[in-house]
Amino acid sequence: MAAKNRATPKRAAGRRQKAARGKAIGDFCARAREALKRGAPDAISDRELQQVLTAAAKIYAAKVERRGQDVAPFPPGLVTATETVVTVCGMIRAADLNMFDVAIWFHRPQGID
Repeated sequence: MAAKNRATPKRAAGRRQKAARGKAIGDFCARAREALKRGAPDAISDRELQQVLTAAAKIYAAKVERRGQDVAPFPPGLVTATETVVTVCGMIRAADLNMFDVAIWFHRPQGID
């Protein structure tokens, strides 16, 4: 007798959770694009932005460390040099780093902690 291809309640719940997470990410990105289009970046709260940047920074660092090589943080041409530097400078200040610290990390060989 062939096994039926039915989703278990646990699998179905997992798929719903994954879809909800994808929707939440898509919603945030859509709201951010709309806020920028309107010239109203404060439509995204500082707290929400901090949560997104914190999660993104942690997962990005984990992927780079696990793979031992850089991961493209965004597709080419979608973030300007100014946007990159403004964001990175804010992150450097928030982490209480200085440019000497950054220079050491920037020039370290891949795979070295």
